[in-house]
Amino acid sequence: MIDERFIFVAVALNLSGGLSYLIATLKGEAKPNKVSWFLWGVAPMIAFVAQIKQGVGLPSLMTFAVGFSPIIIFFASFLNKKAAWKITNFDLICGALSLVGLILWAYTRVGNLAILFSILSDGLAGIPTIVKAYKAPETENYQAYFFAWIAAIVTLLTLKEWDFAHYSFAIYIFLFNLITFPLIKFKLGKRFH
Repeated sequence: MIDERFIFVAVALNLSGGLSYLIATLKGEAKPNKVSWFLWGVAPMIAFVAQIKQGVGLPSLMTFAVGFSPIIIFFASFLNKKAAWKITNFDLICGALSLVGLILWAYTRVGNLAILFSILSDGLAGIPTIVKAYKAPETENYQAYFFAWIAAIVTLLTLKEWDFAHYSFAIYIFLFNLITFPLIKFKLGKRFH
């Protein structure tokens, strides 16, 4: 394992990817799915609070960074009309299921359950973006997903304790971005479609 202060590298990577996506959004090059990006801001913040309460410490900063950038990107998506992405019924269903996960967390108030429901909520919110990355990769910015993937690896390497509170959100971020990054970068949907 590497020194846990490397978490600051993970946070910087995550924020760099977020900044890249933010710039692409403001230019109208990236068209964020508002449902995904809004919930990607909310769910990690809940997991961050739960991790703090569970005593995770520095590695929880990566979870905070994972939520901070999407909140900014969500609001930026309203500034450029070229950055608009049509919200479908599928998006709304995934968003509603994601909100159910957040409500379940609010009801239980148990730290590890809060993290689990935040992961489920975040994942369900991400399904519309994975579909979009498959069908329309040109409307995405691969750098945000690449940097988040690397940040998750760095975070996992800093962990000294391997319990659910410490590793679960970072593993989820690793897996989600392992799927999303290549779909966008290599336009895999276009190749297989």
